[in-house]
Amino acid sequence: MILVTGGAGYIGSHVTRDMLVKGYKVAVLDNLSTGHLEAVDKRAIFIFGDIGDERLLEQVFKRFPIRAVMHFSSSCLVGESVRNPMKYYQNNVEKTIRLINKMLAHQITRLIFSSTCATYGIPTGTVLTEDHGLHPINPYGRSKLMIETILKDLSESNGLHYVSLRYFNVAGAHPSAEIGEDHFPETHLIPNVLQHLQGKTKEVSIFGGDYHTPDGTCVRDYIHVCDLSDAHILALEYLVQSNLVSDIFNLGNERGYSVLDIIKSCEAITNRQARVKVLPKRFGDPPLLVASSEKIRNVLGWIPKHNLEQIIRTAWNWHEKHPEGFPK
Repeated sequence: MILVTGGAGYIGSHVTRDMLVKGYKVAVLDNLSTGHLEAVDKRAIFIFGDIGDERLLEQVFKRFPIRAVMHFSSSCLVGESVRNPMKYYQNNVEKTIRLINKMLAHQITRLIFSSTCATYGIPTGTVLTEDHGLHPINPYGRSKLMIETILKDLSESNGLHYVSLRYFNVAGAHPSAEIGEDHFPETHLIPNVLQHLQGKTKEVSIFGGDYHTPDGTCVRDYIHVCDLSDAHILALEYLVQSNLVSDIFNLGNERGYSVLDIIKSCEAITNRQARVKVLPKRFGDPPLLVASSEKIRNVLGWIPKHNLEQIIRTAWNWHEKHPEGFPK
């Protein structure tokens, strides 16, 4: 059985569903602070609770034959992390340490960790490889890097084996349109544009129009959530097949799209026109953020299947079928 922390969230719910389809038994642990119970596949065992609750973790690891943990539980809003850093160090670092301690106490030594490209900070090149310097510029990125450092140390001292996956911009929804992205507040570009095109907001705000990019707006690498899910399952199989490995991989498509590219694509797919408002740049937004995925392709054989049009179209299908998101 695989324990998925944060399995009621956007990414965790997709990974849970895909693992069940592949025949894995899955237990989901989530406090529903940002996730949705309706997103959890009914075939999974759902446990309501917090990863910081050591008594609950003890009960979970005693009750269920957990072979590995996929860890998605974290706070992940960059702006909020700057305003309230302690929340991020408590949720993302302190509670993860409690989770890992309980894992090791029960001889569970395989962990898939949900990390982020925010660990890199401001890129010094056009395409980011895993050996790029790590200089995060906000508490969110620093909290993730702290856990990566802890994992590395424990892999050398305690026999913990892990794969850390550094996400770039995750988007899209399950092809069935039964689960998708539903955050509050929503900070991601594609759902914000699509919600605007549904008439929920008066305009789309973009931050900065004079970057040194082809159209003056930031360029980002977008990856479909189902491709991301595939990478997690490949990482799990990688750990199961070899007890001696630990590694870090980027997850991106190796292609960048500007903010205006995304808006134009959303307009084309929905056949609707967006009203765009350009605001001042935000501190720490690099002009270009694109992943090299060469390493994960070579080591795990991961190949992303969805292009930008498919990413946006599946997201739009989700928003059309669930205009208010999951039931509140």
